[in-house]
Amino acid sequence: MLRPLMSALALSLLLAACDAGQDDHAEDGHGHEGDAHGAEESARGEHGGRLLAQDGVTVELAIAESGTPPTYQAWLYREGKPLPATAGTVEVRLVRLGGVRESHALVPQADGSLLAKTVVGEPHSFDVEVLARVEGKALRWTYASYEGRTTIAAKIAEDSGIRVAPAQAGVIADEHEVQGLLTPVEGRVANIAARFPGPIRRLTANVGDRVRAGQALATVESNLSLTTYPVTTPISGVVLARNASVGSVATEGATLFEVADLSSLWVDLHVFGADAQHIVPGVPVTVTRLSDGATAQTTLERVLPGTATASQSTVARATLANADGLWRPGSAVKARITVEQQPAALVVPVAALQTFRDWNVVFVRVGETYEIRPIELGKRDAERVEVLSGLKAGDQVVVEQSYLVKADIEKSGASHDH
Repeated sequence: MLRPLMSALALSLLLAACDAGQDDHAEDGHGHEGDAHGAEESARGEHGGRLLAQDGVTVELAIAESGTPPTYQAWLYREGKPLPATAGTVEVRLVRLGGVRESHALVPQADGSLLAKTVVGEPHSFDVEVLARVEGKALRWTYASYEGRTTIAAKIAEDSGIRVAPAQAGVIADEHEVQGLLTPVEGRVANIAARFPGPIRRLTANVGDRVRAGQALATVESNLSLTTYPVTTPISGVVLARNASVGSVATEGATLFEVADLSSLWVDLHVFGADAQHIVPGVPVTVTRLSDGATAQTTLERVLPGTATASQSTVARATLANADGLWRPGSAVKARITVEQQPAALVVPVAALQTFRDWNVVFVRVGETYEIRPIELGKRDAERVEVLSGLKAGDQVVVEQSYLVKADIEKSGASHDH
């Protein structure tokens, strides 16, 4: 059983307490890093890019996104005056979370800028190294440019209920959700009557009692022999009904007790319309108890011929194990019938999904650092969703309390540094 989980507010308060008295880059529990999180905003050039200056030379570096996939673009200056693109070279080296490295070489363009041919994938969150050679002079700058990233100490994450699991291959199920009713299995219900008429002298079982086969439930005095005899149950089970009282007369053939073996029950599921054409015996069924949300797995045994008169539905039947007796006949249930399962190279739980800007994202953890991963989604079912791009197998994805990580990132004011 999972421990009680913190609310987002409680997490924020706890994180704030850890930050009290620490600088912006404290490493003892929680920190937000990046340009927007430092004390000073980086200088910007006429093209909106970051200005990198050294020894009288300035490189204005931006990520061009208008009408094109994100690519690095640069402009060169000496003493504030533009230089031709052919006056130098620029290379941008990136290190992403987890140590993933990439390089972007910029080449001169006719408009006077330098432009990379390689795309800068999302998120734009990395440690940056810029290497330039302008008019024969070698230059170098380094800085951090983080977005959608936060740090949460392991103890705080554990206490807050934040859990991770590796992204991995799985199956996506084509499921139909239906309603149903629990009923005793036919042939496992006994209507128990007196063999000979006469007054009832003793009753030894009440409704709800568990009884075993051969156990006496009542004693009746025969009108014919004036001797008493026991009325016994032929099956083990639970007493569902008692239609007798001491002193009343048991007539021949009248039911005194109803006993049912409830160790297993039928689940009669009502399938409507065209859905019935896809339902066949042998497929998996997940049954959910409405009272408390408990679930059980079973297999569809048969689809009954004909149509239920009242509901005009097709009845599909499965058997449900009920050893603990918590599933009760007559109770309504809901169920998911899985008609097909398709393999997927990479899946994550639906609970892992969040939105960030206009992306569908999950949060990946490396050490104590959490960062967004924009992902492209494929097919989904009630529990899992296929990931077409944006993740790789083995990435540690937040699968519980992902909204707490999102709230902490949003609290940090994560930037998009272009």
